[in-house]
Amino acid sequence: MSDAYARVGHAVAAALRAAAAFTMPLHCVSCARPLAPADDGVVCGTCWSRCVRLPQPQCARCGHPLPAGVSRCQWCDLLPPFVRAVRSWCWVPEAAGGAIVHALKYRGWPATASAMAARLARLDWPRDVVAERRMLVPVPLAAARERERGFNQAERLAAALAPHWDIPVRGDVLRRTKAGARAESQTRLTPEERRGNVHGRFAPSTVARAELRGAHVVLVDDVVTTAATLNACAATLVEAGARIVSYVTFGRARASGDRYAS
Repeated sequence: MSDAYARVGHAVAAALRAAAAFTMPLHCVSCARPLAPADDGVVCGTCWSRCVRLPQPQCARCGHPLPAGVSRCQWCDLLPPFVRAVRSWCWVPEAAGGAIVHALKYRGWPATASAMAARLARLDWPRDVVAERRMLVPVPLAAARERERGFNQAERLAAALAPHWDIPVRGDVLRRTKAGARAESQTRLTPEERRGNVHGRFAPSTVARAELRGAHVVLVDDVVTTAATLNACAATLVEAGARIVSYVTFGRARASGDRYAS
C-alpha cells in the first residue's frame, strides 16, 4: 500500500513540476538568462539592477528630474491643473526597463506585473496624495485590443499595486470608446498628434458619477510619454465628478535634454 501511495505521490509531484514549468518561465522574460531561485518572479535580479531610475533632484509634483540650477519644471507644463502628482519608477525604453514592459505588454507575461507593482509601491508621494487617494483606475484598452492581447496591462499593474496601498481598483468607472493608433505607431507621433489621437476616446461608465464624486483618483498605466492618454482619462474622470487625479506608471519616456542617470 505504501508503494502505491509513493507512486501516486511521485506522479502528483511530477504533475506539479510540469504545471509550474508551463506557467512559470525557466528563463528571465527580459534577457532570457536562466532564473535563479532568489530571483524576483519572472525577471532576473540582473535585469532589475539594470533598470535606469529617474535621477534626483525631482519635481515635487510630477517626479520629473530637474536640471541642475533649474527650479521650474517644464514637464509639469504637460499636465492640466487638476493633476496633483505623477510618479514613475524608471526610464524606458532604456536598458532593461523597456524589455520588462515589453514582456508584460506584448509577450504575454502578465506575471511580470507583481514585481513591477512592488517597486511602484515604494515610490515617494506628497503626504496629501497618500492620505486622500481613494481608488486606482487603470487606463482602459479598446475592447478589440484587449481581446487581441488577452488582458489589459494597466489593469494587471493596478490589481498588483492595490494590496500595497490598501485601496480598491475600479476598472468600471472609465471606458475607452474607440481605439486610437496602435501603441507601436503612437511612439512615432508628435505631442500634438498624440493629443489628437486620444481626444474624445474615453467616457465615464454609468456608475462613475456616484463613485467618483469628490474623489482623489490615481490613474495607472505602464508607460507615460507626453501624458496625452493619461490627461484625456483624467479630464473624463474630473468631468464625471472626481476632485483631483494623480498618475503612477512603471516607465517614463525620456525627452530631449533629460538627464539619463544621477
